[in-house]
Amino acid sequence: MATALLEMRGIVKEFPGVRALDGVDLVVRAGEVHCLLGQNGAGKSTLIKILSGAHGVDEGTILWEGEPVTFADPIAALATGVATIYQELDLIDGLSVADNIFLGHEMAHGGVTRDSDMNKKARELLARLGHPEIRPTREVGSLSAAGKQIVSMARALSHDARVIVMDEPSAVLDPGEVDGLFTVVDDLRASGAAIIYISHRLEEIRRVGDRLTVLKDGKTVATDLSAKDTPTSELITLMTGRTVSSVFPRRTTDLPEAPPLLQVAGLGRDQEFDDVSFDVRPGEIVGIAGLVGAGRSEIIETVYGARHATRGSVTVDGKKLRNGSVDAAVAAGLGLCPEERKSQGLILDDAVYRNISLASLTRFARYGISKDGAERRAAHEAAKSVDVRPDAPERIIRTLSGGNQQKVVLARWLLRSCRVLLLDEPTRGVDVGARSEIYNLIRELADSGVALVIVSSDIDEVLGLSDRVLVVADGHVVHEGPSTEIDSSGVLDRILATHDDQQMIQGDVA
Repeated sequence: MATALLEMRGIVKEFPGVRALDGVDLVVRAGEVHCLLGQNGAGKSTLIKILSGAHGVDEGTILWEGEPVTFADPIAALATGVATIYQELDLIDGLSVADNIFLGHEMAHGGVTRDSDMNKKARELLARLGHPEIRPTREVGSLSAAGKQIVSMARALSHDARVIVMDEPSAVLDPGEVDGLFTVVDDLRASGAAIIYISHRLEEIRRVGDRLTVLKDGKTVATDLSAKDTPTSELITLMTGRTVSSVFPRRTTDLPEAPPLLQVAGLGRDQEFDDVSFDVRPGEIVGIAGLVGAGRSEIIETVYGARHATRGSVTVDGKKLRNGSVDAAVAAGLGLCPEERKSQGLILDDAVYRNISLASLTRFARYGISKDGAERRAAHEAAKSVDVRPDAPERIIRTLSGGNQQKVVLARWLLRSCRVLLLDEPTRGVDVGARSEIYNLIRELADSGVALVIVSSDIDEVLGLSDRVLVVADGHVVHEGPSTEIDSSGVLDRILATHDDQQMIQGDVA
């Protein structure tokens, strides 16, 4: 049994009116991947912010190789050997990849930054992560979300950290990149580094983890569990305090025979996707599967009018929508829950009820003056219908967990009575308990007659929720059919096939 490299004993942290951590214990050994589990709001983020020096400790002790330490700020944590890769990436878009990697510890001689040395070292780090194609001189803001995640990981490696905290590192990665991430984690573990790995995806925990610690309501409810052998049902019960079914909810009624509510015909945008056609009937769920960068999000954002189509059309209930007009889409009954809910779907420093009423403000105004009481009451009812917790419509939405923030976005479109709902990564960063609740909400919406389109990086999620599935690769639909007639391996085969292979597959199917 390896000696503990890091110990956190009896950690307590209070904020005004909230005891975020109440005596948490965590022991991490060199050369292991220690997985930290818990629902959103369990205290994971507060704990790693203490470990990274972003928050101080009210009570408790941190030991480093058996000696007490204090991380007064992030610089002190990095100097000791703790590097954190946050779920919300903290890169500076205007700087180059190399500048971001070495930000705060630039390679310099005589007070002059040595760009060539930083570029060389950055190139080595990126190659170690399996991404030599990312140029150190490239502006980081031009990278995809997955590319930015790789740069953030390279930054952590540049500090030669002995403890690396990874907070949902696979959230924006496609299956191939996730495999690359696991290879890096395995290499780090073999080199003697300790990894604290946070993920809501239990299949990742099985693949990469050694031991588990579970938090609930700011307390350690279990520790020193085997990541590979602890039953999923036990983990869910520890995290939620109740038994939660991991099975996707089944359709309770037959899909009604009805004309399509949404029709997409020959839709395309130069350099992004081309010739995309599909339709969705009332009560039907259509899933779109594909790798990050395949064009999935761009397709539904163009359907919604947030992007201007180069060609093709979008029709709702027989009426063609004005190209590139969100107003026209919303007026026709479309709603969008975007991939990046915090930056694209929410006003984080405003109240819950305000975020819910955003798409319905004209309903609560007369002569340009808002009827605030009516707005609050209607938004509150919408929030209760999707079980937003806590039941506090005045609460600032930034303080809610990821799952409850996602419920607020869903409540917005319920209040608007939308007829077609586009969901981009509906459970990203959402814990297992809230994920089950969101799945049930999606099923209830479909059963009520709403037409839904779901984009997800989780292939099992697409297959489990959808009636029909579109597989997208390199901006083209390479497969369309009932979800019951394809499995995850079949989806990956079509995603990863070359153009010639696609023709062969389609010929075999025909």
